[in-house]
Amino acid sequence: MRKFHQCIVATLSITLALLVSPAMAQATDTIKFAFQDRIGSVLPIIAVSKGYFAEQGLQIEPLRFNSGPACAEALYSGAADIGAMGDTAAIITVVRDPRYRIFASHATGENRHRLMIRQDGPFTSLHDLKGKRLAVKKGTSTYGGLLAALKRDKIDPAAMQIIDLAPPTMVTALQSGSIDAFAASEPTPSIAEEKGAKQLITFGGLENLYPLVMLARNDFSTAHAAAMKRFVAALTRAEEYAHTHPQEVIDLMSAETGLSPVSTRSAIARHQYSLRMDDNILTSLKKTAMFLQEQKVIEQTPDWTHAIDGAFVH
Repeated sequence: MRKFHQCIVATLSITLALLVSPAMAQATDTIKFAFQDRIGSVLPIIAVSKGYFAEQGLQIEPLRFNSGPACAEALYSGAADIGAMGDTAAIITVVRDPRYRIFASHATGENRHRLMIRQDGPFTSLHDLKGKRLAVKKGTSTYGGLLAALKRDKIDPAAMQIIDLAPPTMVTALQSGSIDAFAASEPTPSIAEEKGAKQLITFGGLENLYPLVMLARNDFSTAHAAAMKRFVAALTRAEEYAHTHPQEVIDLMSAETGLSPVSTRSAIARHQYSLRMDDNILTSLKKTAMFLQEQKVIEQTPDWTHAIDGAFVH
């Protein structure tokens, strides 16, 4: 009788195992994912809000920050396992610590960075801002775009008072007159427009895709290779949703950012959302790295054979 009971228990165990979904069967430890609460983060935000990570059997702890450098610091400190950030912050990260690798780009946008001034501002070009107070979050892709725009117009950055400022405080600082202009990525420029600011220029036309990329520490991605593939699969599902449900994405991002639906639509239109790690992304990253070295933001360019890991996307 005892053997009969053991046989029944074993049979029930096998049956329950077969009933469990593949995703549930592959559940892994919690992955701490740092990304920005900005328009560029459409795919991470969709994947979290729609439960696509959970569908893949992943437990995700979303960590939301207002800038790429903040996401990078979360990686450095061990508070995050995976971090999403702009190209400049990512390049600084892999130069600073070669253990980190870029494994995917989830968005690009040549005109997603803009330089904003007050509606009554007398400025008509970057040259007019010489000697003025210009705010930007240093270490971001916006900062890299600003430096590139200054070089194009043959302006020494020292000719301006460049102030390191977090994006959430930029609009108020511009309204109060404590700064004359600011450079930021969406949705900060669109928020400023809703409050009476206007665009001076974008940082487009500078041979930069401004990719938003994701990084993980090499030993983490190696030890959790299966989970990394499911992580990418969840983001791929989010990409499909973004392309097939545009209005729902506008509503979601409007609620996430506090931006009006009209301005959210305009801000989203400045981006291309695609999970990729191709030659165009790599070329853009290499050009930006060489420029940052030239500007002495980094001492050397990354060793790209180790800095890129496109296996999970491909």
